[in-house]
Amino acid sequence: MQTDAKDSRGWRRLFGVLGPSTNTSVQPDYDDMRPAGVTNHYSRIVVPDAQAISDETFLAGTQQIADNTVEAVRSVMTCNPHYLVMGMSAITFYGGAEGAAKFRRQIHEVAGVDLSTGSESLAAAIAAYGGVKRVAFVSPYYPVANAQVRNFLSDYGYETVRDIPLRCPSWTSIAKVDTPTLRQALHQLDGDDVDAILQVGTNLSMVRLAAAAEMWLGKPVIAINTATYWHALRANGIQDKVYGFGRLLEEF
Repeated sequence: MQTDAKDSRGWRRLFGVLGPSTNTSVQPDYDDMRPAGVTNHYSRIVVPDAQAISDETFLAGTQQIADNTVEAVRSVMTCNPHYLVMGMSAITFYGGAEGAAKFRRQIHEVAGVDLSTGSESLAAAIAAYGGVKRVAFVSPYYPVANAQVRNFLSDYGYETVRDIPLRCPSWTSIAKVDTPTLRQALHQLDGDDVDAILQVGTNLSMVRLAAAAEMWLGKPVIAINTATYWHALRANGIQDKVYGFGRLLEEF
């Protein structure tokens, strides 16, 4: 067999995708945005479905995700992916810009390949639109984690005007937040004092609603799953325009 032969399905890139085992949104979201010649290979970070979450237990639960990430990385690396896409977000915001960079370096050291993280991808997406200074965001988190997101955004020079923590009662319940709830949150976040609206929390699928909201709000509305997959594609030189998921994948 030729040593330089390409993968028959992933002839452009093989992406190793990491996500918590309780997450049911990342895998279908990323597959929906996948262009021809790119394949996604999902590796689950094993965590229990945390119940009755509070500020304290949310942080503890997300720390468990962080602790179990390396094992999932080693598992997916057995298929020799070219790149990793981190389909979890909360832990990538912790510690601000410095903490995010440290997390990325740690995973790179284990994997030996580059990666896109939720937090840094979101920052890159905001910058791609240009002209954004003041933001608002919605999350499935508890207030203690929203504070970490605000701190991260501040490190990149973005002022958070408003934010909504939905306080989902379990990890799996995040995927059950319905469109009317998210639409209401968007209306609560919007205002003349906000340049862009963000959504964080990768199990909270908002890739299509965000795209629709951009049209009726007339400003950037960025879903984290869209931002992370966009960042991974562009970092690998894949400039395909993917339609139906907003301006980010269509214009930048």
